[in-house]
Amino acid sequence: MEIDVDAVGDVIKRLRRAEGQIRGVIAMLESGRDCADVVTQLAAVSKALDRAGFKIIATGLRQCVTAQETGEDQKLDVAQLEKLFLSLA
Repeated sequence: MEIDVDAVGDVIKRLRRAEGQIRGVIAMLESGRDCADVVTQLAAVSKALDRAGFKIIATGLRQCVTAQETGEDQKLDVAQLEKLFLSLA
């Protein structure tokens, strides 16, 4: 499965945002911030990473449906995509 160009750009933006959030969490830990604040930021990072993964899976599902409709050979089947989805859930 190849990720289409639009989805790649969106995923990269999400990952860069998560990268910044992780740097923020590290800084919070180094400065001795309250654990509730740190955990809140970690939850935000986790959500950003999940969204990036789900975007990739959604692209794959779209490709599978399109390939099925046009009779093309599918590079990934629905079972593989379901397994990927569940790995994020």
